Amino acid sequence: MHADPNLAVREVAAKVGITERAVLRILSELEEEGYLKRKRVGRRNQYTFALDKRLRHPLEAHRKIKALLDLV
Repeated sequence: MHADPNLAVREVAAKVGITERAVLRILSELEEEGYLKRKRVGRRNQYTFALDKRLRHPLEAHRKIKALLDLV
């Protein structure tokens, strides 16, 4: 989604190998915690990452989302 914010949930689910429902749940959780921002574009949602937010795991909390996405 970072590389292509226009991917449909169905496409993300297929690429990751999980159900659409699981993708929607993960997106919802990440949005609630401030890691994603959702913008309605026509009939679709477009998600962008909060790149300056720190990773959640205590061992990686010193790193920002941008650093992780730069690796991928």
